[in-house]
Amino acid sequence: MRLNKYIAACGVCSRREADKLIAGGRVRVNGQTGISGMQVSEEDFVEVDKKAIRPALSKTVLAYHKPVGVTCTEKDKHAEKTIVEALDYPVRLTYAGRLDKESEGLIIMTNDGELIQAMMKAANHHEKEYIVTVDREITDSFLEGMAKGVYLEELDETTRPCSLEKMGKDTFKIILTQGLNRQIRRMCAQLGYGVRRLVRVRIMNIGLGALQAGEYREIKGEELFCLYRLCKMEQAVEAVKGAGYKNGSRE
Repeated sequence: MRLNKYIAACGVCSRREADKLIAGGRVRVNGQTGISGMQVSEEDFVEVDKKAIRPALSKTVLAYHKPVGVTCTEKDKHAEKTIVEALDYPVRLTYAGRLDKESEGLIIMTNDGELIQAMMKAANHHEKEYIVTVDREITDSFLEGMAKGVYLEELDETTRPCSLEKMGKDTFKIILTQGLNRQIRRMCAQLGYGVRRLVRVRIMNIGLGALQAGEYREIKGEELFCLYRLCKMEQAVEAVKGAGYKNGSRE
């Protein structure tokens, strides 16, 4: 398979991020610097940042409540605490989608590179739900402006229409189907609001539930079946069926 796909299959990162690792000279194949587009197999010796990688024999998928102050990166000397350090899981996992340092809430952590790729694909319009508290009272015009889409000058892009619900005088729920950099904070700022607290409570069919900051739980059974099905990963769906689940129910 292509080198970037192999790296993703090892659960290191998405294919897009793998391309950056390759371009940065951080990947070696059989002792030589990896090249974008090259083909590799399980017989090749592949290293990322001088650490050998191989496809995981079994897939792990976790729902993790990222605390405020944790940075979504695997390695950054400037980060106070990376998500890998904070999670401290015995199997190497990476994240499917980021949350900025000041935000908290649900992140899917996994060593399933294909799942990461499917979840990160913007064209799939997967839902992500957030509870947001802002620095002043919410008005109808604010809700309407957010819902119809906001032009973000820094990114030169207008956000997709989205669903909002007022939950209190300064708190609202928002459901997005895209993931632009610091999107909610930028949207609010464009309309004159500052974000005081931002919590992601759902990704597709996976909910944060009662998880406290720093806690995690394994996603399996019906929940995992539904996640793979929503990601249109037919082989993974069949594997979950083989474990005794069919159409989301235990046989």
